[in-house]
Amino acid sequence: MDDRPSFVPDGFDVPLGLAADGFRLEPLGAQHNARDLAAWSGSIEHVRATPGFQGRGWPPPEGMSAEANLADLVRHAQDFAERKGFTYSVLDGDDVIGCLYVYPGKEDPGRVSVSSWVRADRAPLDEVLYAAVTRWLAEAWPFEAERIDYAAR
Repeated sequence: MDDRPSFVPDGFDVPLGLAADGFRLEPLGAQHNARDLAAWSGSIEHVRATPGFQGRGWPPPEGMSAEANLADLVRHAQDFAERKGFTYSVLDGDDVIGCLYVYPGKEDPGRVSVSSWVRADRAPLDEVLYAAVTRWLAEAWPFEAERIDYAAR
């Protein structure tokens, strides 16, 4: 547990998902582990080249064990429960095809850092996801547009 304050106002009902054309979002959790690991580990170079991920060192080129990935998913789920950051699995049916992260900015916690990726075989969905999430953030979240950092597609 850390001492970061809640990222959103106490009275705000955090969206538990989004249904859009070609995908849906649901909070990332341990139940996604095998599918999440397969999704990003099969698309490492594609994810690393996605706007917002260049130069970040993730995903690791050598991959990661299922146990390490599970620990990462549990941490993201804990952040969600504590309202300190919000990670969503991007799904087509039950198939994990990407991920969305909504967190306070690292250098400036008053900013909103948003990033997303999709598997290489779903690359055309990246722009669709970006547009849908941008609208969703404006319509369903308490963030001012000028505070949101989300690398354009």
